[in-house]
Amino acid sequence: MTEFIKTPDGSNTLYSSKYKQYFHDIKTGAIKESLVKHIIPAFTYHKYKKNLKILDICFGLGYNTLSTIYYIQNNNLEKKLGIYSPEFDLELIESLKDFEYPKEFENLKQIILELAENKKYEDENLKIELYIGDAREYIKTIKDIDIVYQDAFSSEVNKELWSVEYFKDIYKATNEDCILTTYSVATKVRLSLYKAGFEIYEINPIGKKKQTIALKTKKEFDAKYIDMELKQQRNKEAKAIYD
Repeated sequence: MTEFIKTPDGSNTLYSSKYKQYFHDIKTGAIKESLVKHIIPAFTYHKYKKNLKILDICFGLGYNTLSTIYYIQNNNLEKKLGIYSPEFDLELIESLKDFEYPKEFENLKQIILELAENKKYEDENLKIELYIGDAREYIKTIKDIDIVYQDAFSSEVNKELWSVEYFKDIYKATNEDCILTTYSVATKVRLSLYKAGFEIYEINPIGKKKQTIALKTKKEFDAKYIDMELKQQRNKEAKAIYD
């Protein structure tokens, strides 16, 4: 990590020297990005479900997980959460105890410290487990996931976490009513999801950037359905990502 930067919503992020990308959209803000792209769509979809198991790919600086907790607390939601997150960079996780998080996470300091030191946290309504290692191997060991935050570095630099084979393992690890959220709108990513068994939808929550939602079964809800068969017919050059 070679660069530290403050984003528009006042939250800080880092630049990955390995992947040559920022951890978050520096024009949006780390917390806002987590809320808009992942948490609000997922929790709106599962608004009636009280117990939720979330797969957070990948943990990184922890904004998706921490913003989820913040969202639950800030909206007084009665939810019981299990959050499971792989992350290959142990040094990054251990450094989080000294990372300068925004004021919104002020009352989450103990959780952050325990995750940095023990890679897990648990209380009456919340369980978090971090897995240090290969996400591809980890997802083969979990099941009954309700929400997937697909937030790996982009397919251009990290294609192993966007391939058909990867999404097939995600499919097996999730419940039938699972929702997968991701910032990517690339046709090749959507085709990878589709070839793995997912139905593809599109949302545009703030009227600027579109994003992708994936479900295991076709369903009417507040999102635009994307007919991937038609997409393929119209664009013969479009290809999914394979290992």
